[in-house]
Amino acid sequence: MEPSTPPRAEKRPTNHLLEESILPTWLTQRPVSLWGFIWIWIGLAVVIVTFQYGANGVEGGFTLPVVMLIVLTATMTLSVIMTMTADIGTEHGLSFAVFLRAPFGVLGTHFPSVSRGIVAACWFGIQTYLGALAINGLVEYWTGFSSWPLWYAVFLIVQVVNVALGIKAVEKLASIAAPCILAISIWMYFTLDGIAELEGRNIWTFAGDGDMSLVALFLINMVVWAPLAVDIPNITRFVTTVPGERRFLRRNRAILVAQFFVLPVMQAWIAFIGAVSFIVTGVWNPIEVIQGESTGLVLAVLLVMIILAQWSTNTAANVVPAALNFVNAAAPHLSYRMGVVLAGVAGTAVMPWLLLENLFTFLSYYGGFIAAIAGIMIADYYVLRHRRLNVPHLYRGDGQYRYTRGVNPAALIAWFTASVFALWQVDYAYVIGFPVAFVMYLVLMKTWILPRYPQAEIDTGHSDDFLATSVGRNWVYDSESRAFLRVPVEELTGYQTGRTDI
Repeated sequence: MEPSTPPRAEKRPTNHLLEESILPTWLTQRPVSLWGFIWIWIGLAVVIVTFQYGANGVEGGFTLPVVMLIVLTATMTLSVIMTMTADIGTEHGLSFAVFLRAPFGVLGTHFPSVSRGIVAACWFGIQTYLGALAINGLVEYWTGFSSWPLWYAVFLIVQVVNVALGIKAVEKLASIAAPCILAISIWMYFTLDGIAELEGRNIWTFAGDGDMSLVALFLINMVVWAPLAVDIPNITRFVTTVPGERRFLRRNRAILVAQFFVLPVMQAWIAFIGAVSFIVTGVWNPIEVIQGESTGLVLAVLLVMIILAQWSTNTAANVVPAALNFVNAAAPHLSYRMGVVLAGVAGTAVMPWLLLENLFTFLSYYGGFIAAIAGIMIADYYVLRHRRLNVPHLYRGDGQYRYTRGVNPAALIAWFTASVFALWQVDYAYVIGFPVAFVMYLVLMKTWILPRYPQAEIDTGHSDDFLATSVGRNWVYDSESRAFLRVPVEELTGYQTGRTDI
């Protein structure tokens, strides 16, 4: 490899790194609009644990306004990290697992990416189980028949089919589910507020007798979206952007609107509903509240909306990341559609009905190692490479990202060390894991790895030849010549996509 100039065409294929669904997306292959991304985030916001966090906050001794402020601030803080990692998808059209080949190596990527895939599959199972409970409640009310395992299987299959149809199907579902989600939450608020007034209870001044610390509540709210904060490129690689736009804020306009406004506001609102539910009924779970406070057609409509909410959250936040990470690990033998099926199998194998009973333990333990991945990603993408990537070599087993037999020891050492430090204080796992991994990775790379393994995008002084969207270029894999090219937007019409995942 010549580190001084990037090759225009690479003609040494390595099949185990190539699969259609994990190739870079072109600027013409990004169908999700600003509003489409907003709908996706509204759908994503209804995570069952957010209801519980709101309830835990007021039970732990905080008033409702304080709880909402903490949730809003925590989510906006994580949005900073999420927006930084999102640019990987915006700029290069890369998925999370493929990008990790740069810091971790073409084989080392499997350690963090598969770990994240398993976490996503676990959440897939949990959300499917909650949806199944809603379906079972609906059927039992009208027919008397009860069997949540049956509805779990049915709901699982329906979601797998939906996601297998591609990103447009995910966006379409979100546009339907988002208004339903808002309607559910509004109904719950007015219903519960009416009950509170009848009982003479002031929801705004209520505070439990718990002793939860403000820092603990803040950090646990960050952990909710920590996994998606690292693999958000899986979605942003399909979001429309402005070709040739070098300004970060303009290039990521859709991402900024959705992640700095829609997500924090929706998170605070959902936590608010969970808190009010607990104050009025002693129950935070919206499924139980709906079943307890409604009957007839209203019950049916609300439960259907809950099902749509779980479905919408699952598709973008859990199934797509899990599938792409599994595909990356088994390419080219595992297709995107088979990756979706594998996500469903893995999500069921962890027995989510039992996992839900230990949800906070689950969140605390994975928060640290996810935070460490985020620290390494940002250190690598922004500090070392200045957003430049030698994308053709991400798909070459003998290229610059091979490091030591396909593994970058600096990334693994930083990741494992930071994860161990985070487990030492699981309540503060995120704020420990991120900085430890960030600093350790940079030190190891500059003193050990970079002097031994040349990186073209760094050695050329961060040349624009390693940018894509910012300079109006696309990373195009030509299957006939088995070569990667950087193609201007106006010349893309001469190439065939052949993609099956969009």
